[in-house]
Amino acid sequence: MTDRDDVPIDLASMRKQYRAEGLSETELAATPVEQFARWFKQAATDGGLFEPNAMIVSTADAEGRPSSRTVLLKHFDEQGFVFYTNYDSRKARDLAENPYVSLLFPWHPMARQVIVTGVARRTGRDETAAYFRTRPHGSQLGAWASAQSSVISTRADIDGAYAELAARYPEGEQVPVPPHWGGFRVAPQTVEFWQGRENRLHDRLRYVEQADGGWRVERLSP
Repeated sequence: MTDRDDVPIDLASMRKQYRAEGLSETELAATPVEQFARWFKQAATDGGLFEPNAMIVSTADAEGRPSSRTVLLKHFDEQGFVFYTNYDSRKARDLAENPYVSLLFPWHPMARQVIVTGVARRTGRDETAAYFRTRPHGSQLGAWASAQSSVISTRADIDGAYAELAARYPEGEQVPVPPHWGGFRVAPQTVEFWQGRENRLHDRLRYVEQADGGWRVERLSP
């Protein structure tokens, strides 16, 4: 251990001064999905992000106990934001009891965040199967090998399960879609676009769904 290792990290002094241009109401698209598409394209092409479609999915069980995890967004349109998972996983069990969910896209290199709140519903089996066929062969096998969120004894358990599946379904052979695996579509009720600004006076513009299907935009204090 060096002397440098003994020096504590001063969390209170860790900060960045955001100098990005702001976000004004006049710049916003008519719908939050259109605005998300604009920002996502920038994040995917110019943002310098490792996985721009990575989002933090936060759920709560029937007793209100929260949990969060990072999941990859696989589709979005005016109907909502879609991700896929094991239906026996913790997130899926939470959503079966409490369908309200929050999605957070943490685009730190761009000093931007997008926060979606809404209701999650399972996608249809045809849609799930169509997406499953686009997954790499190994990822298809992985959906069968992992009983997601369950306790296992050792890494060898899951490696062994995967090896058995790889022998049963070699490369080039169609892997059936697991019945316990599929998608969730999050229909947005609010979508907040957060742009970091100087002196922590960030821009926060939030779309709120209206009863007639339209959207109201409101500015939140930073």
